Amino acid sequence: MILQKEREDVVRYCQKLIEAGLTKGTGGNISIYNREQRLMAISPSGIDYFETEPEDVVVIDIDGKHVDGKRKPSSEHELHRIFYVKRDDIDAVVHTHSVYSTVLATLEEGLPASSYLIALAGLDVRCADYATFGTMELAQLTFKAMVDRYAVLMANHGLLAGGKDILNAFNIAEEIEHCAEVYVKARSIGTPVILSEEEMTKMISIFNKSYGQKMTKADLDK
Repeated sequence: MILQKEREDVVRYCQKLIEAGLTKGTGGNISIYNREQRLMAISPSGIDYFETEPEDVVVIDIDGKHVDGKRKPSSEHELHRIFYVKRDDIDAVVHTHSVYSTVLATLEEGLPASSYLIALAGLDVRCADYATFGTMELAQLTFKAMVDRYAVLMANHGLLAGGKDILNAFNIAEEIEHCAEVYVKARSIGTPVILSEEEMTKMISIFNKSYGQKMTKADLDK
């Protein structure tokens, strides 16, 4: 089977979207890019994640041509493909409908540096302008807002995160949703303190030194 490992990982991490509370139903989507073969495996459209088999995962080439898979690819395949075409530091993309990130996106607000963990995504997390789902316009606006970042909020929609592999992309999505939850709750009782750009730059440097490893709060606290 073409891209067997990537397709198996797409199934496993789509199920983790539900288990981690990052989406509901069949919401969200995941892709993994094999840069050597110039092929991406992307979750199929509208199938229960716990009923999805690796054979259901669709393989598309870098030009957007269907290569393998009996199902219809996610309607957001252009949202994923644009990152593989234009960035060489992203080989996996996770798109979620996680609640607190979507709350901020519904307000068309970004997530400021309210936690050092936001450095996993960059200095902060911007909010991209709104566009209809599944369109090239949405892909372009999202890509633009994620320049020099590894996560972005999508106005009135959700969260997108990218990484050098699926482990790191998923970790970024999970940690940014956690930071969004803390930030939203903190705003309900007061004014969150925002970390300085200097501190965030220092944290990004620390994260970069751990290249090749998933880093979580527990790792940093050791």
